[in-house]
Amino acid sequence: MAERRLIPRRDESVPIANKMDPEIVSAINRVLFHQKAPAHVRIMNAKWNAKGAITAITHRNATAAMAIRYRDIFIKAAKTVERGVVDVEENATWEWIKIHAVPLMQYMGKGTEGPQKMREELEAENKGIGIPTQVRWLANPRTSRERRQNGQIPASSVVFVVKGSRLAQSLIKKGIKAAGVWYRVEAFTNAGPDSRCELCCGWGHIENKCGNMPKCGYCSGKHRTSDHKCNVVGCMAKQGSLCGHTQEKCPNCKGHHIAFSSRCAKRSEAAKAARQSRKTGTAGRSPAGKARHTPTWMNRVVLGR
Repeated sequence: MAERRLIPRRDESVPIANKMDPEIVSAINRVLFHQKAPAHVRIMNAKWNAKGAITAITHRNATAAMAIRYRDIFIKAAKTVERGVVDVEENATWEWIKIHAVPLMQYMGKGTEGPQKMREELEAENKGIGIPTQVRWLANPRTSRERRQNGQIPASSVVFVVKGSRLAQSLIKKGIKAAGVWYRVEAFTNAGPDSRCELCCGWGHIENKCGNMPKCGYCSGKHRTSDHKCNVVGCMAKQGSLCGHTQEKCPNCKGHHIAFSSRCAKRSEAAKAARQSRKTGTAGRSPAGKARHTPTWMNRVVLGR
């Protein structure tokens, strides 16, 4: 049977209780019985884990998904052994997503409250959205701050997780709102062999993990691709755009083409490595380096942490 966990929300100001494992099973099952929960909605065994959470295994005829229907009863039962538990919810796969064009003036620097403010806005203005971790900048914050102060960029991208692939797909399709502004949403995966850095145009990493100097993907100059400018008088090409006057040079293989050209040998090598990693199952990891989907083998309920 698939693993299902009930994730607690705990009042961290309340000291963790010191109960023995049998006491946990007894207390929870007695409350469930007195509250007339179905006979199969019971705990078989339970124990404290290293982080101070109660890990409880449901009866073999019940899943944690069934148990969540009796949320209020479980919370009441949990409080008899761990009074710090204030809520409990069904576990869901965490999916990383990113949103673009987030104004730096509004969310970066003193007096802005930073990405935490955006997290609160996202949860407040989008029904059913819970963001279990911090919202963070995709690019290096210090670099973005300097570029904003120099007038080079007004906005950047942020990444965060939401609970459940269904919710993530819905947001990718419809967008998300913060402070009354709608933002486009994309799926976010950690850097793979075919990821290209926006700073140095190298393969295999992304900007917030880059320690290299800027390199232009058009001319191999010592500037970002987005800062590329044509020096020909009268050229109408916008900054960051490629025009016919540019002498193309790849910063990776030194060939006479742009960095992301299909003719680039380094790009072909990156694509080949990415295909191999997908075959061996090493692709599709979260930014923390852990697989998105946790292997499952039993029905578990977590009642505190």
